[in-house]
Amino acid sequence: MFSLDDRRRILVTGGSGFLGSYLSETLLEAGHEVLCLDNFFTGTRMNVEHLLDHKRFELLRHDVCQPLFVEVDEIYNLACPASPVHYQFDPVQTTKTSVLGAINMLGLAKRVKAKILQASTSEIYGDPQVHPQPEEYWGNVNPIGVRSCYDEGKRCAETLFYDYYRQNNINIRVMRIFNTYGPRMHPNDGRVVSNFIMQALTNKPITLYGDGMQTRSFCYRDDLVDGMIKLMNAPDHISMPVNIGNPKEFTIKQLAELVLELTGSKSRIIREPLPQDDPLQRKPDITRARDYLSWRPTTELREGLVKTIQYFEQLMSNQGETAAKKLMPAE
Repeated sequence: MFSLDDRRRILVTGGSGFLGSYLSETLLEAGHEVLCLDNFFTGTRMNVEHLLDHKRFELLRHDVCQPLFVEVDEIYNLACPASPVHYQFDPVQTTKTSVLGAINMLGLAKRVKAKILQASTSEIYGDPQVHPQPEEYWGNVNPIGVRSCYDEGKRCAETLFYDYYRQNNINIRVMRIFNTYGPRMHPNDGRVVSNFIMQALTNKPITLYGDGMQTRSFCYRDDLVDGMIKLMNAPDHISMPVNIGNPKEFTIKQLAELVLELTGSKSRIIREPLPQDDPLQRKPDITRARDYLSWRPTTELREGLVKTIQYFEQLMSNQGETAAKKLMPAE
């Protein structure tokens, strides 16, 4: 039974984004107070419109690159553009968001003695030479490539978290997120799931990079957020990085074929060269998540894609054909 003594005031940075908005909603349903912070670079007010009248929800427009002075019990630091289209648009700002954002949020956690979770990424493993990727693996990252602003920014953020932990005894959690999809994804974020669905729904060619045999493991949004909350609520000795993702591996070609099947699209598949530093394999070792959090994903890819396709269909229906064209991924 939830009591007022259990209620926490929780800051979610990047709170109007794809994952942040659903996390905020889930925390409210659990009885907590939520301060949702976003600068709306990739997040959208539409994702949290249904929460604006909630008495325990507050929306604050703010950039994590700037210091923040609030009183909170927990911090989920999700603020950073997470798709190649968005993080490569302004790579310097992307690095600043990861590094300065971590410094500012850790400083806040230190001041108010808050527990803080860093939403890190599987991209810290780069193009891995170990498969699947355990948390002990240090990665294979190009430090000067076009993806480095995100990869190295997140790696530096992890460094800051552990230095604050060792130097200041901050109560930290570090979660390495693997490919995640679901409703509220930005339709033009350049990620493979949103790209394929939008292309299929508008009967545009499905763009397959390389031979399509590179692999990914796709975790549905609800499973991911469940793992995130379980990590935050884990005993304090669980301070090591934890992979959260789906260990079931699919080729990109298999994903394209499944999207075509589920949408009934007439799109044809075309091939383009593989982008620079695009990993050939990505699959999490989730032993720590299973052992320490009793967590594992439960949503099958087909089930999750059906829900995601329905979301994009509704989005296109609400915004009309002209707007839908604007939402299309760049060719």
